Amino acid sequence: MITVWGEGRGFRVVWLLEEMGLPYRLRDVDLLKGAESDPEFMAVNPGGFIPALQDEHGVVVESVAILQYLLGRHGPSPLALEPTDAGYGAWLQFLHLGEAGLMGPAFFAWAGGGFGPPGAKEDWTGSMALSLLNSRRRLVARQLERAPYMAGEVFTAADISVAYALIWVRRQGMAALTADEEAYLERCAAREGYRRAMQACPATRGWAEAAGR
Repeated sequence: MITVWGEGRGFRVVWLLEEMGLPYRLRDVDLLKGAESDPEFMAVNPGGFIPALQDEHGVVVESVAILQYLLGRHGPSPLALEPTDAGYGAWLQFLHLGEAGLMGPAFFAWAGGGFGPPGAKEDWTGSMALSLLNSRRRLVARQLERAPYMAGEVFTAADISVAYALIWVRRQGMAALTADEEAYLERCAAREGYRRAMQACPATRGWAEAAGR
């Protein structure tokens, strides 16, 4: 049995599992209490961050690495393009951009205001992170001018990666999304896999309801 430890970016993992129709269980991890208060989780990931995926082969951490792992271990899948496919470069680029280019800068742009002292939101680090986020969004904008999804005409795991980051940005009020970004998220969120993932993730569902979307 596949176990997904933690929501947060773990929503990406649950979404992919639902899209692929793979059985799993979701194990809550309350980071607000501190990962150290959950020795069972710390034994799985001593780094103390979520998500982590555990199966009969071992443990994988980092949400995008987990997506690649599941696609490789349980593929082939239409959610992953092959190196011989015309859109493979875009697929691989946006699969990783969703975390490295969007979610990483977005989190640090937000963290100063969320956890830091007064004025931290506007300090150099926060401003630089926000600038990086918005520069990477221009890559998304260019792709959406060309095609409905990150790898072209079909929905793939690259969209799970990018869409989650844009949803996070919107729910945290980090930036106003463009009309093309909003339409893109509507397409992604209309999928049955997304809806099932939302039902499976109570914390994420509550966050969405509190944010009004």
